[in-house]
Amino acid sequence: MTKTAHELKRRQKMRRRRHRRVRRKIFGSPERPRLSVFRSNRHIYAQLIDDLAGRTLAAASSAELDANGLSKTEQAEKVGELLAGRAREKNIEKVVFDRGGYLYHGRVKALAEGARKGGMQF
Repeated sequence: MTKTAHELKRRQKMRRRRHRRVRRKIFGSPERPRLSVFRSNRHIYAQLIDDLAGRTLAAASSAELDANGLSKTEQAEKVGELLAGRAREKNIEKVVFDRGGYLYHGRVKALAEGARKGGMQF
């Protein structure tokens, strides 16, 4: 069954709506930045954002991994660990998790668990 352009637009619109709803409650500070997740069909991206200054403190993505033979879920976990390592270099341990309007399931959950395995707390 193929998806029509209308169905895809509707899904994107609903995800943006969920993300706005989540973002009303979640705010990143320099002491506790927001771990924002974006999931595309091919890659997953994560960044630590200080919302007060409006800048990215650290970022990681599956596009920079050597992911030969890894599933997307395994790649997401590696991205979480990579981001946690970069955060540790900048003395960031506690974050606020922003799932970006996606369900906390699959790749998003794997990224969160990888970040926790790397030493992040949220």
